[in-house]
Amino acid sequence: MITPGQTLENPATGERFTFIDTAATTGGELLSFELGLRPGGAVPIPHVHPVQTERFEVVEGRMRFRLGLRTVVAEPGEVVEVAPGVMHGFANAGDREARVRVEVRPALRMEEMFADVVALAEAGRMTRRGMPRNLLDLALLARTYDEEAHAPFLNVGLQRLLLAPLVFLARRRRERTATGSNAAHQSATSVA
Repeated sequence: MITPGQTLENPATGERFTFIDTAATTGGELLSFELGLRPGGAVPIPHVHPVQTERFEVVEGRMRFRLGLRTVVAEPGEVVEVAPGVMHGFANAGDREARVRVEVRPALRMEEMFADVVALAEAGRMTRRGMPRNLLDLALLARTYDEEAHAPFLNVGLQRLLLAPLVFLARRRRERTATGSNAAHQSATSVA
């Protein structure tokens, strides 16, 4: 469980999330955090939050936001708000680290999504741009958190339909890995 004051760092993308308010501390109403983003750093792909509003307040640096077909550059003190259902992406448009206060309403499982993405990156399973190296990892991540975010130009139902075969394979792979680990552990302990 993520707690206020906790920081997660994504070694693949250089993103740093320092949590201020979590789903648990706000009854699910709000997730707020400070995002640190290295020069050239960006969200991996444009995406859509079906029911969440995202508010970005630039604290330091210069950020470029893509909101639908519009581009907005924001500097310290400026706020960019993204309504539910709007395709968006963002990047550090400056030559030094950018710091942004982010609020997501409602929180849903967004902080869990960040933790899972960071865990994949720490395991070496993400590209430098922040995308899973394995298509099965991507499918499982996209399906697990499709209420929080989904690909642009697809609704959640269509994304689920298209990813279903890959999600099935990913879950089977995970089950086999878990079963193999238990079998190896049991044979190792029975030998000892």
